[in-house]
Amino acid sequence: DSLFSFTVLWSKMTQWFYRCSAFPVTYLKSCLHIQQLSSRIPEFCRLCIQHKYLKLQQTCFRKLFLCLFVFTSACLCVYFAVGDEEEDVVVAVDGERYDVHVKERMRYAVYWEQAPTEVRRCTWFYKGDKDTKFMPYPEDFSKNLEDAYMIAVTLDEWKRKLDFPTGETVILHNPKLIMQYQPIGLQDEWVSSPSEQTRPRTVKRGVDNVFVEIPDGESEKVDHLVFMVHGIGPACDLRFRSIIQCVNDFRSASLSLLASHYKRAQQDGQVGRVEFLPVNWHSALHGDATGVDEDIQRITLPSISRLRHFTNDTLLDLFFYNSPTYCQTIVDTVASEINRLHALFQRRHPEFNEAVSVVGHSLGSLILFDLLTNQRNGSQVREGVPSGELCNVNCDTLEQTLNRLGLQQYLGTLQAENLDIESLALCQDSDLKDLGIPLGPRKKILNYTEALRQALGLQVPPQVASDNDGNQSSGATPQQSQFHRTQSVTSAVDYEYFDVGIGQVSIDYPQLAFQPQTFFAFGSPIGMFLTVRGLKRIDPNYTFPTCKRFYNIYHPYDPVAYRIEPMIVSDVDVEPMLIPHHKGRKRMHLELKDSLTRMSMDLKNNVLGSLRTAWQSFARLPVAALPPEAESSVSAEQTEQPEIKMGMLNEGRRIDYVLQEKPIESFNEYLFAIQSHLCYWESEDTALLLLKEIYDKLGVAFEQPQQ
Repeated sequence: DSLFSFTVLWSKMTQWFYRCSAFPVTYLKSCLHIQQLSSRIPEFCRLCIQHKYLKLQQTCFRKLFLCLFVFTSACLCVYFAVGDEEEDVVVAVDGERYDVHVKERMRYAVYWEQAPTEVRRCTWFYKGDKDTKFMPYPEDFSKNLEDAYMIAVTLDEWKRKLDFPTGETVILHNPKLIMQYQPIGLQDEWVSSPSEQTRPRTVKRGVDNVFVEIPDGESEKVDHLVFMVHGIGPACDLRFRSIIQCVNDFRSASLSLLASHYKRAQQDGQVGRVEFLPVNWHSALHGDATGVDEDIQRITLPSISRLRHFTNDTLLDLFFYNSPTYCQTIVDTVASEINRLHALFQRRHPEFNEAVSVVGHSLGSLILFDLLTNQRNGSQVREGVPSGELCNVNCDTLEQTLNRLGLQQYLGTLQAENLDIESLALCQDSDLKDLGIPLGPRKKILNYTEALRQALGLQVPPQVASDNDGNQSSGATPQQSQFHRTQSVTSAVDYEYFDVGIGQVSIDYPQLAFQPQTFFAFGSPIGMFLTVRGLKRIDPNYTFPTCKRFYNIYHPYDPVAYRIEPMIVSDVDVEPMLIPHHKGRKRMHLELKDSLTRMSMDLKNNVLGSLRTAWQSFARLPVAALPPEAESSVSAEQTEQPEIKMGMLNEGRRIDYVLQEKPIESFNEYLFAIQSHLCYWESEDTALLLLKEIYDKLGVAFEQPQQ
């Protein structure tokens, strides 16, 4: 009997070890915590020996069992203890916009500043009576459950009760029935029924038992990159959400539309996804570096403080942009942030070589319009630079650059001042002259660094002036020089007409590190600002130097949006293009409205036509009948509409696109005016228009899903 009992025990022990070793090491270390098995060996041995089927009477068999068990357990501990001092594993998630540090159990944003969020390894779940889904336990709670569960499975002992310091109790009835009982709180005297806290929770182990659908994740292939610039204020919608949250919603809408309207192309591998990244400039303008909030607060009246705070934080951005000082700060921030995000995206996606577009909402669209207007095309950037140099400026070292220019003899002079390729791009003629470099080599270096600054997105710092005491001052505070790479250029307001007559504040516009394919404006006041600047008409031949496509998208009730096409074609009244509904139909109330309009027009035309025909039959003289061919040609000429040319701002295509208002919005357009200006972030129709423009350029066919 003793030998038989020992055989049964050894069989159970072997099965348990085999069950443990079947799991991956990382799973066992994280979920089952095998690295701490050595601390649980004595208790497990005691439970095994006291088992009713395994009571060994003979001392020799007892000692033999303990020796074998301890030896095998020690081997397991040594095996699973290997790699405890591993480095932290970093996993990119959510389209590689976040990095998860597995060891820290924290998720960090990659492209923007955001507080880290907790990441939980989910192995045990619970669900209450009124819960709609299973929720994961904390990892320390799951660890205790897993330990108790493994002991119960190994010894085949159920009805185990597990008490926690918080007063919660978990009872393991069997492998498929595990319940958690909450502590009974104090109840009011008039409550006769048990409270919700006393009702047990259903506990499940593993994701296979909680009936949840885990998505496969986003496609690694990125077909297009889009930068989205916000408007005035820190909040972008009526829920006072930031630009990051709004762009995430727009991104989610685009992913769902890709799955529904490009399903076949996704299955064939032709379509990956479009990446949207937010560009935040408000925090830089209102940060400590500029000190503008502190200056405004000193002159703000104390009455109606909340309304004045809202005005200072949002509406004043419009006035800041019309100031040369703060306009330079805003433009510098937008350009540098876009270039930073683009460079970071390229480092994380080295295989990406697709096109890039920009989106601006409200004031952000005006910032991008002015920025794109003052970009330099390829010929202007490469002027005076030897062929092939511009494409390598980001990777060339100082030595390679001087060798290419034939000035390698000055390498020691520049290295003695700790100059690298980026700091060389910021040097001026006076700096190189102070280093003892002759005029000829100085001109070569300055000619090269001018193009180098455009590629790196840098600006030339202003000339340092000397005061009467001989002290040098640049007119900027230490905070300003630390916040920006270069000091903001301040000058008098000078509305100067450019080649095509677009007047802007005279500032130094930085250059983008790429050429955008398309510029989308949401709820844009561009037309109003151009008119206020004194511009009455946009030349039909005008186009952005580096961006060939432009779309002006707006809601019909948006109080901030203005049209662009009447400034190009002023002699013809052209209706804007109606953006189709993402479900492939016109909204019902708009169809009904159009039908009633057509009916009234037809009725009016029929009545007037009948009266006109009767009058003409009495009044006109007999005339020779025209041949049928002539009659058809005349009617064709009368019905043919003249072709409207919209200039080259969007390659001759239409520019103004209007959304369809919702049925509830048509009852009172004033009530939904503010919401209409903030609706673009959640508009599926807007997102679908962007996707169609992007993938039409890539030659991917659009599919309308069946309703």
